[in-house]
Amino acid sequence: MAAFRDRVYMLREEVSGDKAKYFISFTDGQGEYHDLEVSEDLFVEFRQMERKNRNLEQSDERHREYSEIGDEMLNRRARVTPKSVEEIVELRERMETLYREVSALPEKQRRRFVLYYEYGMTYAKIGELEGCTGSSVKCSIDAARQKIIEKLNEGAS
Repeated sequence: MAAFRDRVYMLREEVSGDKAKYFISFTDGQGEYHDLEVSEDLFVEFRQMERKNRNLEQSDERHREYSEIGDEMLNRRARVTPKSVEEIVELRERMETLYREVSALPEKQRRRFVLYYEYGMTYAKIGELEGCTGSSVKCSIDAARQKIIEKLNEGAS
């Protein structure tokens, strides 16, 4: 849709004596110029449409935010400051270590650990699925967590 300023037509009114003629002039897709005589009602509708479009554009212009604030100032104003490249790399390395250590757990511990932390299941629900008590599931998950924490702390030192 063309903006009001980019319109491809022109409205023209010719008054001779007591009679007025209304025209819409435009160039078609083949570059041919046309001067089309229209009724007064259609001419008035086009004028009102132009006026509405102009008002909308002016409203948009008034409400559009023009900011000279740079990225540094925007980052300082942000609720959550972006992480530095070093922080991102460190976090990624820690996540890779975490996934590697979870994968290295025995099958039963890994399954319980994932069900608890990734899927949010309770000890009782996991115990029900595996045919054991919730307390044995808790002991298994606690042991797995302790192994992973030790490996992560080894990597951090």
